[in-house]
Amino acid sequence: MMTEIDLTARLTQAETIARLAGSLAHDHFRRRDGLAIETKRSLTDMVSNADREVETLIREKLQSAFPTDAMLGEEYGHTPGESGLTWVVDPIDGTAPFLNGLPGWCVSIGLMDDSCTPLLGAVFAPALGEMFLGARGCGASLNGQQIHVTRRFDLSSGLLGLGGNDRVPPARLGQLHGELAAEGIAWVRYGSGALMLAYVAAGRLVGYCEPRMSLWDCLAAYALIEAAGGKVLPFSPAALQGAPFGVMGTTAADYDRLKALTRFEALDWENGTGS
Repeated sequence: MMTEIDLTARLTQAETIARLAGSLAHDHFRRRDGLAIETKRSLTDMVSNADREVETLIREKLQSAFPTDAMLGEEYGHTPGESGLTWVVDPIDGTAPFLNGLPGWCVSIGLMDDSCTPLLGAVFAPALGEMFLGARGCGASLNGQQIHVTRRFDLSSGLLGLGGNDRVPPARLGQLHGELAAEGIAWVRYGSGALMLAYVAAGRLVGYCEPRMSLWDCLAAYALIEAAGGKVLPFSPAALQGAPFGVMGTTAADYDRLKALTRFEALDWENGTGS
């Protein structure tokens, strides 16, 4: 495990790189009508040359600063390392909002150890001017001000962030919507899953859940939530090989209730057509 001083230094570096990447992404955002767009699993699962250029920048900067660390990114996959640490990168989380001119997208850079423990995270939303930072044992911040998970609201009185995609059966997702409504739980969806998870760390949302996500979508924000006093649903080492998994981050007080409601470990979530 890294020392606190090492994590603080690495978080500073992650912030610097996230700002550089965010600046490049925001330049593309302003010129988005000229971007070349491709689809992945479905028509709404898109990628552009902006995603690839931003990830290339992040990888080059991280490789220069930490040459023995491994890297996992959405666009260019896994690069092994020797240090036992892995940087997990989503260059533009929320590509659909990005391409449609909405501000709810972000750059996400996280670090984990070989026991799948989130160590630090930097989530930067350039169009909103918000930088979320956090590291294990070091607390979390938003634009330099300390943040923590909400102490005022719970699942019954606050807002839950909820995501969904083609990796799960539509009827099963609809069932979850109905079950949440039956419990009197109000939920919202806003652009990027990574950004909504960061909102949990900032106390804006009581929690966030999505039946299946990839590691690059959540690792940085997982570190933020834990640093801000919250709790996250663990994941297995298979996530490093790209296996999607159920994602949940919330206040410690609401963790058990939300876990029981979502039941993301259940087999009926595995019947989707996505991969």
